[in-house]
Amino acid sequence: MSDPWRELRRYTQARIALGRAGCALPTSAQLEFNTAHAAARDAVHRPWAVRAYADAVANAGWPVLVLNTPITDRADYLRRPDLGRRLTEDSRAQLATLNPTGSDVALIVSNGLSSTAVERHGFGLLQAIIAAYRSSGLSLAPICLVPEARVAVADEIGERLQAKLAVIIVGERPGLSAADSLGIYLTHAPRLGNTDADRNCLSNIRPPQGLAYEAAAIKLAYLSAQALRRGLSGVALKDDMPSGWLPTSKDANSLDWF
Repeated sequence: MSDPWRELRRYTQARIALGRAGCALPTSAQLEFNTAHAAARDAVHRPWAVRAYADAVANAGWPVLVLNTPITDRADYLRRPDLGRRLTEDSRAQLATLNPTGSDVALIVSNGLSSTAVERHGFGLLQAIIAAYRSSGLSLAPICLVPEARVAVADEIGERLQAKLAVIIVGERPGLSAADSLGIYLTHAPRLGNTDADRNCLSNIRPPQGLAYEAAAIKLAYLSAQALRRGLSGVALKDDMPSGWLPTSKDANSLDWF
């Protein structure tokens, strides 16, 4: 008699139809579980090589800043989420020297809860997002890289840069099916005191198993355009993107930097 669950395994990464050896899991299934658990732990505890990432961004011709939170190491990051939501005084001073004029988007990247995710997918996603914003004709502040940050740090950065939108790419909490997933959070009118209800989220960006870079970037460009047009984001901004929508601009070859 065939097991109908085995057919369903083709459609999900969830651990179903693993079989059994007596009253226990087969050795192969147990080893796969142990491997996934180790990958998830490594993603959380592994530090981000942010300087190498900053060099790659600069070599691509994009202005970049490396900012910091008061977090000292990954263990501190896990214990003190409140510290990951704010910048150090040195980083605030660094932003103050920019004399901001109000760009459309402040774009931030952090390893968050998965350094593996941002090192594996962060640069490819960043390329796709910049291309989508270029096609939309939106101006960008210098890209801010912030190791050991929480999502809410984007509020302070966006406010200090006087940006209309804050967008943060961040490593998501790893699970036993995905240790390398990225998320994007979009906030209109970023400022200290915003809550998660003020943000829109795109999740599970990790091709080929998850959302593709280009699909995520196009969705982000659409939501960004709608947020600017309507003057809102979060629970008030619904995803009603038409099928086949693509960003367009009168000058798709230019991108205004702050």
